[in-house]
Amino acid sequence: MILKILKIENPVSSYTNCYIIADEKKQEAMVIDPAGECERILEMLNILKVNLKYIYLTHCHSDHIGALEELRAKTGAKLLLHRIENENLKNPEVTLTSNLGVSNIEIEADARVDDGDFLHVGDIEIKVIHTPGHTNGGSSLYIEKEKVVFTGDTLFKGTYRKI
Repeated sequence: MILKILKIENPVSSYTNCYIIADEKKQEAMVIDPAGECERILEMLNILKVNLKYIYLTHCHSDHIGALEELRAKTGAKLLLHRIENENLKNPEVTLTSNLGVSNIEIEADARVDDGDFLHVGDIEIKVIHTPGHTNGGSSLYIEKEKVVFTGDTLFKGTYRKI
């Protein structure tokens, strides 16, 4: 598995981590949380010589969706997100676009996932874990073989507090 972490400048809160996971043998990829800088994401996909199969949103806050529409339009990749988050995607009060001067999302998800579902990017098996809290439809992605989990904003650096 190839894993690339891009520290993406977004139009809202400075930087967001965007992840590219790819199966180099089957040349398929998934972008997780395309916060902005679409051309930079596309450049990395070209460097890796992979085709973008999926765009996955861990949640739909505006600092995670800045390049979503452009990336989808330029690649034809399928947009995936948790079933509950799909309803949130067009709600500016949840996406926070109305408060932050970011355009509202005008696209529909291609597929809605649920807790326990599995996605496949090439031979990479990815388990969806519903992790409500930051948003009610937030989700994480777990790749057991690699022992890696993508949590979106379920976990924030410096915010864990032992009680």
